[in-house]
Amino acid sequence: MILGPRSASMTVCVVLLAMLAAMPARAVQELPRPLGYVSDFAGVLSPEWYRQIRSVCKDVEVKTGVEMLIVTVPSIEPMRHARNYASELYEQWRIGTAQQERGMLMLVAIEERQAVVVLGRNLLSVIDRQTLDHVSDTLLVPMFRTGRYGQHLYQAAVRLATSVDHLSADRRRPSSTGFWLNAGMGAFLLFVLWRFVRPERRHPFQRWRRGEYWGTGQGGWGGNFGGFGGGMSGQGLG
Repeated sequence: MILGPRSASMTVCVVLLAMLAAMPARAVQELPRPLGYVSDFAGVLSPEWYRQIRSVCKDVEVKTGVEMLIVTVPSIEPMRHARNYASELYEQWRIGTAQQERGMLMLVAIEERQAVVVLGRNLLSVIDRQTLDHVSDTLLVPMFRTGRYGQHLYQAAVRLATSVDHLSADRRRPSSTGFWLNAGMGAFLLFVLWRFVRPERRHPFQRWRRGEYWGTGQGGWGGNFGGFGGGMSGQGLG
């Protein structure tokens, strides 16, 4: 579906990943490899905007489990439509695969003046049409006119991230109570086993001198996440 104003030189659309299976197979040019959360192949982002956008993508994956990637390319030739190029990238890069189809790709083709958002299957019911219209009409379409790619892509990333902010990441923080219960039970079972199999049962003093000591430790969980304001840094996609 096409979002926003229609023109011969500019198209902003949303590709529904659920429809990709119906697309005919075809040969395409070799696609680039991802550089992280942000792949600025067109070189239109300043270091500061690059850092801010990447931080939003990192933050949203930590909070919600949604993998969001931002990609700029100089051109999509020999393809004519950015939606086809974006679909190929989404599938080849396996975006959102590890997140149970919670993937999102925003592609910007500079020469063709096209911007595309690809949504994973499990985000189709999460990000509504009103949000996509807002991103298209107020951010992506004007971006080509103003040339402020960093600012507009950052604002678009924040808007999309906010729309999935209510989701929960699958990776759960273990509770401290559960940890200590499991650790205590494990220590007790090991102690009982040790009592029965130790070879020097008649010499407890010798056992102590050998330095045997029972104890447990727990690594801390850290990290404070504010809004999707670009306050975090970090590289994604290994």
